[in-house]
Amino acid sequence: MFSGSVADVGGNPAPGDTVLVRTTAGVPIGYAAFSPASQIRARMWTFEASQAVDGAWIAARVAAAAARREGLLARTDALRLIFAESDGLPGVVADRYAAWIVVELTSAGADRWRDAIADALAALPGVRGVTERSAREVRRLENLPARHGVLRGEPPPERITIHEDGAAFGVDVVHGHKTGFYLDQRDNRRAVRACAPARRVLDVCTYTGGFAVAAALGGAPRITAIDSSRPALELAAENLAANGVADAELVEADAFDGLRELVTGGARFDLVVLDPPKLAHRADHVERATRAYKDLNLHALRLLERGGLLFTFSCSGHVSADLFQKVVAGAVLDSGREAQIVGRLTQAADHPVLTSFPEAEYLTGLVLRIVT
Repeated sequence: MFSGSVADVGGNPAPGDTVLVRTTAGVPIGYAAFSPASQIRARMWTFEASQAVDGAWIAARVAAAAARREGLLARTDALRLIFAESDGLPGVVADRYAAWIVVELTSAGADRWRDAIADALAALPGVRGVTERSAREVRRLENLPARHGVLRGEPPPERITIHEDGAAFGVDVVHGHKTGFYLDQRDNRRAVRACAPARRVLDVCTYTGGFAVAAALGGAPRITAIDSSRPALELAAENLAANGVADAELVEADAFDGLRELVTGGARFDLVVLDPPKLAHRADHVERATRAYKDLNLHALRLLERGGLLFTFSCSGHVSADLFQKVVAGAVLDSGREAQIVGRLTQAADHPVLTSFPEAEYLTGLVLRIVT
């Protein structure tokens, strides 16, 4: 509930307090977490006004979210356990990496229930430790400080080894980007792997080598991976080696500069993956972000052979799927190529989209086949 929709606040609730929400006619709607510092004045915990929001209620929500993901355990031991509003726990994101859980609390209500959330996560089977990584940039709108550190159990090791579809990855959950790995791209890594046989692959913004490893295990004879972070590339090299890949070319470069150099040098590929970080953090960033997405895709298209595939992504929720497709179409037009959309991709199933909260859908992907 945005501040402009709140007619009156009774009493003097503190940040994160649970408040009863009523219509202007006085009819109870449910319970919400109150945040006087944010434009989002209240985040609904439940639309059942008869339910008490307490530690037991929080624990039940955490357990239910984890249970919904049990089917994924046959494929991986790394998955998102809680996806905020989509799991009825606004402001709570929890990712599991083998026996460790990394939690991010981004709202006043989630912050208020930190101990109950940590207890519930620690009680899940096989968990050895729960660590918090709540960054300042995602908490400042709620006037909350950054919080980092072990909440329950053992601290995570420097490298946690996880497994996904037969591949092994080392993850740095303390210093890595997000919580250490791009769990949302799991299904899309499988798609790249299926398309990789006999293709020369370029993985742009490889981070720790997720798509590069998938392509190599799929049978790609040549892998080139670009990232601007040396530590990320060092971990990518470890991950490639751990999966039996010894001859990949790792390039430390800005994505834009690296692509331009490859075009200038006459490099050619049969499959390119573009997975840049979020380029539009706010609505007023969209215009600048679309220019950047177009530039990246334009150069990638110039590197592809006829019949080649482009896997291109945007994780900017403010850039709609329709707008992203138009941007990519513009890049195709400017490149002088002709391409077909042969696939549409999104975030993995452990990042569900609640029908009443479509904003949870943030990852957009397209697969293009180069016709001419």
